[in-house]
This record gives sequence, structure tokens and C-alpha cells, in this order.
Amino acid sequence: MILKRYQALAKIKSFTSNNPTAANYAIDGILALGAMNLAANNNNLFAQRLGAGDFHLTMLQFLPQMLNLFLLVPAGLFVDSLANKGRMLSAALIAAAVFFLAGAAAGFTAVQPLFFFLAFLALANASLMLYGLSWQGYFPEVVAEGRRNSVLTLRARMGILVSLVIPLISGGVLTSIPSESGKIIAHQFLYGVVAVMLLVNAAHLRKIKAEDPAQPKKIRFVEIKKAGSRLLANKQFKIFAVVALFFHMTWHIDWTLYFIGQANYLRMNEFQIGLAAVGTTAAQLVTLRFWSKRNQRLGPEKPMTFGILGLTLNPIAIIVATSLPIAAGPTVFLIMHTIAMLTFATVGLNIFQCLMPVLDKEYRGFSISVYTCLITLSNAIMPVAGVALYRALGGNINGLRWAFVFVFILRVAAAGLWWYRLKRLVPVKV
Repeated sequence: MILKRYQALAKIKSFTSNNPTAANYAIDGILALGAMNLAANNNNLFAQRLGAGDFHLTMLQFLPQMLNLFLLVPAGLFVDSLANKGRMLSAALIAAAVFFLAGAAAGFTAVQPLFFFLAFLALANASLMLYGLSWQGYFPEVVAEGRRNSVLTLRARMGILVSLVIPLISGGVLTSIPSESGKIIAHQFLYGVVAVMLLVNAAHLRKIKAEDPAQPKKIRFVEIKKAGSRLLANKQFKIFAVVALFFHMTWHIDWTLYFIGQANYLRMNEFQIGLAAVGTTAAQLVTLRFWSKRNQRLGPEKPMTFGILGLTLNPIAIIVATSLPIAAGPTVFLIMHTIAMLTFATVGLNIFQCLMPVLDKEYRGFSISVYTCLITLSNAIMPVAGVALYRALGGNINGLRWAFVFVFILRVAAAGLWWYRLKRLVPVKV
């Protein structure tokens, strides 16, 4: 086992030595994905300590995503107009770092600290959205099609490695602090770490240069009309967008519910919630190479089906764990959750690769922004809808279980729809 790990590390070293672009994207994965993971692991807990209830927790998703929704199409047109998208990557990360620091400072505010945190978190997420939009538009200009799977796999692997450690450290630190005021200060320190990682990455990304830069498009009404007409005529994109949107809706619906189940009904502490995040990243780490090879052999579409099917096991994990004695529930949940995540690497690794072939190359940024608008709308509405469903079903343990039964049915349907598109609408030669 140790020999295999050594050989794998040797292959990574050889690959990055001969491919500096891959090495630069690997560092980007460590810093950007690590920072986002650290922030995500703190947002709900910090908000709760500032006085957030169930409704406020849904606002952690709703407000940032609604702001993103208004900005996405203008941002996509703006990205298409840039001769150098790399500069926008750095600028967006710097802005996100500033807003995270401002949000963390909300803990020092005597009046409405939760409001200030939600506002600055929304701005930080908008900056990260702009980073993601620029990144997706810039990546095809930097990396040729034949090398994309290997570079994305390496970036994901490095991000997963750092994300494996972060929840353990942050959860351990928070659990070890007895007082609520001390925990708030710890959260603020961790947001400071997030800001530092983003700033370092902003400086690092200047090393990445486009090999095949796209021609910048002027922001004119004629260009907007042409981009919209081309998009409406792109049947492959429309089919993909509808199917992908339905999948994301079934995925997003339980994001807040999952935390409610963990914190309120399984009574998991910060360290145990961190262990759930570690289970997610560990499962991806050990399976990433397997799924990457399946991509090379089958293409990204078929393995993605297994990723959707794997997510159907998460609702079962919550239902089973909350039906057991409280002493056993968290442990059983962590085991089942980790098993469910064994196919999850395909979601992050494949869906962008599935999107790229259906994009209009001339208006790639605009197409990505429209697609991201749809996903962002889902991310804003569906967690709220999930909590509303839970409350409509009683707002208690039985309501939670029935809500997750509904989530399970939706995800099975999403997997079926993806497979139908793959087999009937978009045949793939293997």
C-alpha cells in the first residue's frame, strides 16, 4: 500500500515537473478550494453563534445566490470582453478576502451582528462567483482539450487533500474551546486564514498564462442579441441545462436540512460535523483516480450518473441515523455518509467537462453565465424550499424524515433523467 502511494506521488511529481501549468493549477486547487472549504465549514456555526435560527440559516444560501443571480449575466459579458481573464481571477479573490474579513468583524458589532455577517458573506460569495466564472472561461484558453481531464483531476486531488485536514483542525479547535465568546473569536481567526489563502492565490494565479486566448468581445447590444440568439439555437446546451438544473435542484434542496439533522437531531458537535466533511473528502480522495480513469475510458457523462446515484444514499443516512438511539446515531451517520460519498468525486470532476462540449466557443463566458444563473437560482431557492417542506411536515423529527424521503425520490428521478439524456438524446461513443 505504501509503495503504491509512493508511486502515485512519483507520478504526480513527474507530471507537474513536465507540465508547469498543471503544477500551477494544483496550487490553485490547494489554496482556492481549501479556502472555500474552510469558509463553508464555519458559516453555519458562526451564524448560529450570532443568533441565527432555521430561517436565517437558509438565508446563508439564499442571499448570496440571489445577489449572484443579478450579477451573473453582466459578469459573463464582462468576462467575454476581457483580453486577459487572469487579472480578473486575482481581482475577484482579493475582493473575496476583504469581504470575508469584514464579515468576520461582525462578531465585534453590538447591533445586528448577524445582519452584517450575512451582508458581507453575500458580497464574498459574489466575488467567488466572479472568480469561478472567470476561471471557467479562462481554463479552456490555458489547457488544451486533450489535457483537461488530467489537469482537473490533479487540481481536484490537491483540493481534496487540503480539505481532508481543514475540517479536523477547525472542528478540533472549536470543540476544545469551552466558551461561546471564545468560539466566536476562533471563527474570526479562521476567516482570517481564509483571507490569507485567497490573497496568496491571487498573487500565484498571475503565473498562469493563456495558450489560446479567445478574442475579446465588445459589450454592445448587437453582441448581446447575437449571443442570446446563438444560445437559444443551441439545442445541445438547452437539453444539458434542463437536465443539469433538475439534478442541482435535487442536490441543493437538503443543504440546510442536512445541517439541521446533524446539529439538532443527531446532536453532533463541531468536531463530529468536521468528521462528516472529512468523510466527504476522504471518499473523494481514495476514488478520484478510479473515476478519472473511467472518464478517460468512457468520457465524463456515464461516470456522472454514478455520482448522482451516490447522492441518493445521503437521505437514507439521515433517516436511518435519526431512527437509532442518540448514542449510536452520529457514528452510523458518519459511516453511511462516507459510503455515500464514494461516487461524489464525479460531480466536481465531471459536470464542468460535460458542460464544455455544449458551449458556444465564440460566446463561452455568456453561455457559462446563463447556465450558472440557473444553478444559482436553484442554490438560492431549493434550501429554503427544503426547510419549508420540513416545517410543513411538522418541523419535528418525523417531518425531517419524510422530507428526506421526498429528497430520495427526487434524486432517483434526477439519475434517471441524466441517464435518459445520455442514452436517448446525446449518444456517446465509447
